[in-house]
Amino acid sequence: MTLIKDNATLSEFCSRLKSTDYITVDTEFMREKTYWPILCLIQVAGPDDAAAIDTLAEGLDLSPLYDLFDDTSILKVFHAARQDLEIFFHLTGRLPMPVFDTQVAAMVCGFGDSVGYEQLASKLTKHRIDKSSRFTDWSLRPLKKKQLDYAISDVVYLRPAYDKLRKRLHANGRESWTEEEMATLTRAETYRSDPRTVFRRIKCRTQSSRMLAVLRELAAWREAEAQRRDVPRNRVLRDETLVEMAHHRPRDVKDLARTRGLGSNLANGRYGREILAAIEAGIAVPDQDCPTPQLKPDLPRGIGPVTDLLKVLLKAKCEQWDVANKLVASSADIDQIAAFGEDCDVPAMRGWRREVFGEEALKVRRGDAGLVINNGKVTIFDAENNGESAGS
Repeated sequence: MTLIKDNATLSEFCSRLKSTDYITVDTEFMREKTYWPILCLIQVAGPDDAAAIDTLAEGLDLSPLYDLFDDTSILKVFHAARQDLEIFFHLTGRLPMPVFDTQVAAMVCGFGDSVGYEQLASKLTKHRIDKSSRFTDWSLRPLKKKQLDYAISDVVYLRPAYDKLRKRLHANGRESWTEEEMATLTRAETYRSDPRTVFRRIKCRTQSSRMLAVLRELAAWREAEAQRRDVPRNRVLRDETLVEMAHHRPRDVKDLARTRGLGSNLANGRYGREILAAIEAGIAVPDQDCPTPQLKPDLPRGIGPVTDLLKVLLKAKCEQWDVANKLVASSADIDQIAAFGEDCDVPAMRGWRREVFGEEALKVRRGDAGLVINNGKVTIFDAENNGESAGS
């Protein structure tokens, strides 16, 4: 167990990793009380040693590590990489490249939807990881040996897990299947938060473009305020409060103070003035510039049984191909295929996903194939050939 707290040790550790083909990386952070994650530890493992880097150590310069992340000749292996990459993008303005996510690879290799690291490590390395330190407060110092052992184990056992997943991907010819997911992970746009678009994350059933215009302004104000104060969004105002204000659109302090979750103290202060300004800005948006409600498309009546049948097909095909359902098609994808067939534009109808599921789904929808139970298993019955479909 190695804890790095000074620049000389960090520089020496990173130098030893420059000649390796890949490193495994994990982070420990806290985010319950802040908008931005507080990075507490970075764990890194190479072929011969591993270390936890104390990012809270006074005066520690992480430049040698970031230089390692920028080295495109070294693969950076994570498990469930998205939050880790978001942290590094926020701190440096760039992403480690190239990246491999073992959670995605595990889904491709049939380990189920969003498999956890402990479960994956247990299956692939036969090592059981002690979970007792999982919910520790990583910002407290000093860290105990048990905590550090747990943290470093996340990258130590990730190495053999990665090696075995890589071999499986190569053996079954699915290396290209992971490329699309990795490309999404390493796009900077994935981690850029536009205050003008965050309103789309708020649950709001409305067909009013004007209400959405006001909600957009309110959500953008809250986002900027949460970032300025470095607190979670709901510490500023809750979603329900924003939706209520967008609906009623109070025009003065008296009306604003009646808003549930706000109160007269906030309404009469700086918050109140800025909220009223945001509401006025939303009201002033020209009609043609108001957001369009994103409503679910109307599905034909009676489509439910077709959707249910395609869900059974998806499960059967994913079991056959040994790949996670979630990676192949979402419920929304299946609704679209059931309703619109070839005319729908969903991931399940493109690339390897179409080969695994999409093509068979279209055949079932057209009536050119059906589902039968054969020896206790669901198989595809090809109506044209009066037999089972190839590969079913």
